[in-house]
Amino acid sequence: MKSAFVTVGSTSFDELILSVTSNSVIQIFRELGFEKLVLQIGRGLVRPEPCTFGDFTLEVFQYKDSIAEEIQRADLVISHAGAGSCLETLGAGKPLLVVVNDQLMDNHQLELARQLHRDGHLYYCTCKTLTDTMKSMELSALKPLLPGKTEEFANFLDRIVGLEKVD
Repeated sequence: MKSAFVTVGSTSFDELILSVTSNSVIQIFRELGFEKLVLQIGRGLVRPEPCTFGDFTLEVFQYKDSIAEEIQRADLVISHAGAGSCLETLGAGKPLLVVVNDQLMDNHQLELARQLHRDGHLYYCTCKTLTDTMKSMELSALKPLLPGKTEEFANFLDRIVGLEKVD
């Protein structure tokens, strides 16, 4: 069963949850061959009801101690642009679509998503461009984030948030 996993981390990102559960996005999932959508909704106020309609299942949970199993089971991960979620998904070798919360001030998440997209590791969008991005993305074109590149990734994050490396 082809499945997608959506995570908002420990935050709330109701706009993302509303977007991925909209009729138009559910239809795109189905067109892409997905039969299951698992949502990790965090502290959000939007709480879709788990259900099955036809050949499509929606599962929902707030938190788990670890989302590693959900990431491993997924054929696609859709995530907020938190560094931890991105690194965990890319480290697991899973295709990743990052949805940037454009409501955040001083948005370092956008810089992170842009750079990882430039390097060919993920696709990114906003909630407004989610449907178009899902229709046009070619998951097989994504490059894995190779082991050993985590220091490079950490240095990039440090530059974004203005931290200097201390030896």
